[in-house]
Amino acid sequence: MKRIMIVGLFWMIFISCRQQHANEHITAPAESIFQLNSVWKTEENKEIVLSDLKGSVLVVVMIYTSCKAACPRLVADMKNIEKQLPRNKIQHVQMVLVSIDPENDTPEKLKAFAKENQMDGRQWTFLQGNIETVQELANVLSVKYKQIAPMDFSHSNIISVFSPDGTLVSQQEGLGVNNKITVDAIIQTLKKYK
Repeated sequence: MKRIMIVGLFWMIFISCRQQHANEHITAPAESIFQLNSVWKTEENKEIVLSDLKGSVLVVVMIYTSCKAACPRLVADMKNIEKQLPRNKIQHVQMVLVSIDPENDTPEKLKAFAKENQMDGRQWTFLQGNIETVQELANVLSVKYKQIAPMDFSHSNIISVFSPDGTLVSQQEGLGVNNKITVDAIIQTLKKYK
């Protein structure tokens, strides 16, 4: 009986360790967003590279915090998408908001924005890069943006979904649109990878 209990305990520890390290073994294909080596700062002022997000389904949008037109709607869309996801799967999803205004959107400002919009849970990540890294990511996401005043930008409104290996799964453009396509893409990707 003792032997069965010891073997059972060993097996539980082994399975737990395998699940914990499973994400480390996900390889990034050539077309993966994780091939970008740019360094970003989170709202917690931690430096990361995009591959640090490997292992989660990523839902990515580009915004800026002083925006008064499109960005509040994109933020509402992201929150609406998050609310439609199964609660037991949310730990496998990262909702990523990337600032297109890295000069003004400091980690501190992003943190305040996250709290103000009730987006400061573990599944939310805000990123500040620099002008070059933001342009590089915008090109990958097919997001067009242009500064039209000191703190005002014209930009595309695209929400992108990436698989845990960083491959683009879905994109949806528009503001306040029915996000069923995006939600379905996230759920199907979760089923495939988890």
